Amino acid sequence: MIIYNVTINVEDGIHAEWLQWMQAIHIPDVLATGHFRNARICRVLVEEELGGTTYSVQYEAPDRASLDSYYREHAGRLRELVADRYGDRLVAFRTELEIISEH
Repeated sequence: MIIYNVTINVEDGIHAEWLQWMQAIHIPDVLATGHFRNARICRVLVEEELGGTTYSVQYEAPDRASLDSYYREHAGRLRELVADRYGDRLVAFRTELEIISEH
């Protein structure tokens, strides 16, 4: 399994609206692509020097092929929707994690 992790720092002024939008619209849209089994959103418990609140949104893909298909078919459009809605009021970076074992 591959975890597609998006870490996002959100400005305080849009925080509540962004969180509601993520839970009600964006995460369901990503899951509707069919390339992920589930998703979770976590608040990062570290105070950022730049302010705002930081979250980790984790999407579980069953395999590399599913994640690659998501990138090819959907990622650009979904990232553009976020950029159009929030512009520079948030900063995001993405990482991929391979689960080695769970205990």
